[in-house]
Amino acid sequence: MEETVPTITKTTCPYCGVGCGILATVGADGTLAVRGDPDHPANFGRLCSKGSALAETVDLEGRLLFPEIDGRRAGWDEALDRVAETFSRTIAEHGPDSVAFYVSGQLLNEDYYVVNKLMKGFIGTANIDTNSRLCMASSVAGHRRAFGSDTVPGSYRDLELADLVVLVGSNLAWCHPVLYQRLAAAKAERPEMKVIVVDPRRTMTADIADQHLAIAPDGDVALFNGLLAHLAEAGELDENYIAEHTTGFAEALAAAWRLDMDGIAAETGLDRASIAEFYRLFAATEKVVTVYSQGVNQSSVGTDKVSAIINCHLATGRIGRPGMGPFSVTGQPNAMGGREVGGLANMLAAHMDIDNAADRERMQRFWRAPVITSAPGLKAVDMFRAVADGRIKALWIMATNPVDSMPDGDMVETAIRACPFVVVSDVVGETDTVRHAHVKLPAAAWGEKDGTVTNSERRMSRQRPFLPRPGEAKPDWWIVTEVARRMGFAEAFPYASPAEIFAEHAALSAFENHGTRDFDIGAHAGIDAAGFDALAPFQWPARAGETPADDIRFFAEGGFFTPDRKARLVPVTTTAPARTSEGFPLVLNTGRVRDQWHTMTRTGKSQRLSQHLAEPFVEIHPTDAATYGIADADLVRVTSARGAIVVRALLTSRQREGSIFVPMHWTDQFAADGRVDRLVPPIIDSTSGQPALKHVAVRIARFTAAAYGFAVLTGKPKRIAADYWAIARCEGGWRVELAFANAVADWPAVADAILPGVPDADTLSFQDAVAARRRFARFVGERLIGALYLAAEPVAVPRDWAVEQLSQAHADQRARLAVLAGRPGKGGEDKGAIVCSCFGVGVRQIAGAVVAGCHTVEAVGDALLAGTNCGSCRAEIRSIIHAHRLQAAE
Repeated sequence: MEETVPTITKTTCPYCGVGCGILATVGADGTLAVRGDPDHPANFGRLCSKGSALAETVDLEGRLLFPEIDGRRAGWDEALDRVAETFSRTIAEHGPDSVAFYVSGQLLNEDYYVVNKLMKGFIGTANIDTNSRLCMASSVAGHRRAFGSDTVPGSYRDLELADLVVLVGSNLAWCHPVLYQRLAAAKAERPEMKVIVVDPRRTMTADIADQHLAIAPDGDVALFNGLLAHLAEAGELDENYIAEHTTGFAEALAAAWRLDMDGIAAETGLDRASIAEFYRLFAATEKVVTVYSQGVNQSSVGTDKVSAIINCHLATGRIGRPGMGPFSVTGQPNAMGGREVGGLANMLAAHMDIDNAADRERMQRFWRAPVITSAPGLKAVDMFRAVADGRIKALWIMATNPVDSMPDGDMVETAIRACPFVVVSDVVGETDTVRHAHVKLPAAAWGEKDGTVTNSERRMSRQRPFLPRPGEAKPDWWIVTEVARRMGFAEAFPYASPAEIFAEHAALSAFENHGTRDFDIGAHAGIDAAGFDALAPFQWPARAGETPADDIRFFAEGGFFTPDRKARLVPVTTTAPARTSEGFPLVLNTGRVRDQWHTMTRTGKSQRLSQHLAEPFVEIHPTDAATYGIADADLVRVTSARGAIVVRALLTSRQREGSIFVPMHWTDQFAADGRVDRLVPPIIDSTSGQPALKHVAVRIARFTAAAYGFAVLTGKPKRIAADYWAIARCEGGWRVELAFANAVADWPAVADAILPGVPDADTLSFQDAVAARRRFARFVGERLIGALYLAAEPVAVPRDWAVEQLSQAHADQRARLAVLAGRPGKGGEDKGAIVCSCFGVGVRQIAGAVVAGCHTVEAVGDALLAGTNCGSCRAEIRSIIHAHRLQAAE
């Protein structure tokens, strides 16, 4: 019999904006394996922990497989008709501004393009915004007012060519791990390269930093204004570049003089010596790249932060040349693509301007559209306010979960629940948003989708399908196209494939574009299906008739996209007001962790990714924890003026005093009360509309529990009657943390509610009345199907050992009693908390290797493999080594 050859597909990772190439291999038995594509210029074969675990996230558990209307299964024709009819009727009765779309950086360029075309050129409203508004809107606004266009000037290679890399508000090691590994490798090769991290937290990114500036929240404008003034004083300005290629320098410098060094120190919370050293190093180094991310963007003064950074690069001419420039790294996989197709409410496709009459006329003519939107639409926060007050009566949400990711999350949920008509296109059947949809539309997922995405360095890559679409799932572009046809616009939406949409997108980018717009991929305007299938990653611009280039940069010789082709230095003086008070004395910062993504609809499926941090937590500096009587691993209630959540305490001196950090990933699907964005007020940057997700006034208090619990289960629990709970995937099933505010009278009933109910199961139980401990273990044959441990104090059962019991046979009574006892028997091993998700290596194993003589990260990797795949855990391994050295020296 002839052996079947596995199919290998070149595609692109669906996580962050780095845009890593992936080789997906489907075996003859249907199993999937993924690895980095060594030929892709974004990652050259590297993958992070999330990308490496993608094969674990493509199962069909929880998938939305069929259209639903009002909770019942429906056919596609009925569902599409309902959407088209309701939107058409709403528009006819209340006008085009009564409907809205809220879409996502998870969409492909082709999906994004057709939905924007429908809204802005045929329905005639710009009420379409994207969750990228939460990610990089301030970067867009800063680019546009400085450059006249939303242009990222440089490329990833600049991080390796620079002599100084300044990372501002960016935990690159955890949020963009492949870029971090490229930077770390470059620094290892050239130790003279300097790295400075500007961040209130000492994140794992600071592991390679020569200087960490623990800046006060929103102190960035003062820091970079001071830098501009210092550059002028030190004579490090590029007078020729300023004169030939910029305007506004005098005004920007005057604004920068507002503060002296004492004032800068006061607004940044930094000491004068640290500030002076940063300024000296920046001034003395020509090849400087300033990388910034959400710590800059997610602020009420985010656009001004971007301008303050760009001003320093423009004034020194350090832009558009190898190893130089400001560099925005985006969080979403296709945030850049969304910007290119006009996915934001204040933009048109192909980087045309919604406020420019000539651009609007050009767009309408190209689309042959009956109307064209004449004004910006509602940005995300304002859009959901309009849903809440009834101005928006029909809402379509695509590939995103705003109940969890938007600020003022409870208000957003209330608004969606009350909206007369809500459509949700998604890949999963249950999210905190999907549960409120009148119509649910099953969308194709990664591995099934076909199209393109654009990464943070303006590089377009293909996402290719390698899995069959399950059930009746359909691509987003097809769903929108079918609705457009039913609304009477069939002639303008003739698409039968994503290749046709991409070709139109490319043609629009080149339409009447004589170098006056930055975005131009006209070289691909005539692409056919075969050419689209073979399309290799490329960086734009890719203009028709020009030789394709790589590693493209903008603005080294000027050529900005303003009317006079000169950049604008923007005077900025604003600082975010202090938001703390006697009642809410701490600053809450929110963000990502290493192994989870957004609201966990994909990463939450992977047991490997859930090992590192299995429940929502709050980072607190030990000094603050002592003030509020909180110990490590206590449960903590975090309260703002909007609401409260309960999360686990993680005490660390990496956290700035007076500030706390809570990750944004946990939802009602994974925790009882972990939705941190319900605490965030809807404060926005007045220019960009981006919410201030990193500066929230809160208070903390220890959550007192009468009892605690921990469980391992083969099946996902359907109902948990506990005041605190958090669930996470694990090998063989699920793990659950529990806490009860009040004494429980009937523990066996609690156990029966949590443990899987299987006929003929054998349940062992143990009670220690004096110590107030109860334990239950349920078996079917030799297999453990669930164990529950309860105590008056936090349960001390080794978590990873307990998880392993779900996958082991328990043939004799001794093995069963070891499970009931909650500790390894003779010869058993407790790995400790998992540090390396890629290889499942725990802290106790790493500590053991250190004691055995592994005194470097490389030595630990040789012994245990930890840190040898994606490298995201290398900083934590180094911390463990350092801690043991200190202990040995005592």
